[in-house]
Amino acid sequence: MPLILTETQDAIGTIVLNHVQKRNALSEALIHEVTVALECFREKNIRAAVLRAPPGVKVWSAGHDVSELPDRGRDPLGWSDSLRVMVRAIQEFPAPVIALIEGGVWGGGCEVAMACDILVATPESTFAITPAKLGVPYNLGGILTLMNMIPLPVAKEMLFTAQPIPTVQALNLGIINYIKPAEEIESFVYGLATQIVANSPLSIAVMKEELRLLASARTVTPELFEPDSGAPPRGHTIAAIIKKG
Repeated sequence: MPLILTETQDAIGTIVLNHVQKRNALSEALIHEVTVALECFREKNIRAAVLRAPPGVKVWSAGHDVSELPDRGRDPLGWSDSLRVMVRAIQEFPAPVIALIEGGVWGGGCEVAMACDILVATPESTFAITPAKLGVPYNLGGILTLMNMIPLPVAKEMLFTAQPIPTVQALNLGIINYIKPAEEIESFVYGLATQIVANSPLSIAVMKEELRLLASARTVTPELFEPDSGAPPRGHTIAAIIKKG
């Protein structure tokens, strides 16, 4: 059985995370299917994409599949890790990606959701960043994704306490765009996607890429610590902390 379901209609592509038995844990296999689907959408010139779970789920995604985390003492999610690849695939997809969120969003699932361009959630949804419960640090690229979406004091609270924040707080902080009841959220999200499709795809693609580049325009970038070449990371202090732990 496929771990995701896909559909395209009227230049809108939909990806449904469909491994509900494992609460849509972000395994390498599921992530591979998502990234392949995004590449297919790119080839089909899809002009808006929706990332969602099946209607009515209690957990949108339980985050990174912990059984696939590397051994203790290593950065758990390096530059080439599948979750990092998925986040970049969403961020670099030329059309807007809308996250339709029902249920809890945990750990790496938060980062995937926050990598999307527009977030719409039901009132019952919650967001929790949980690596502290697992005894692993969060990698630099993931921290940057979170900091681009969450005010620093709130990011610290979420990372250090591993406790969820409700949808209303997420809306007030600007993490999500809208709260919609479960019976209305689908029509609302696809209404947004239809509005996007009606505009210039070239203009939107350029602006999305500009926003991505500007969001990463910091003195220290993930590339300094997680070079694509596979060379040892230069973040000696961070590496020493991880090794000591």
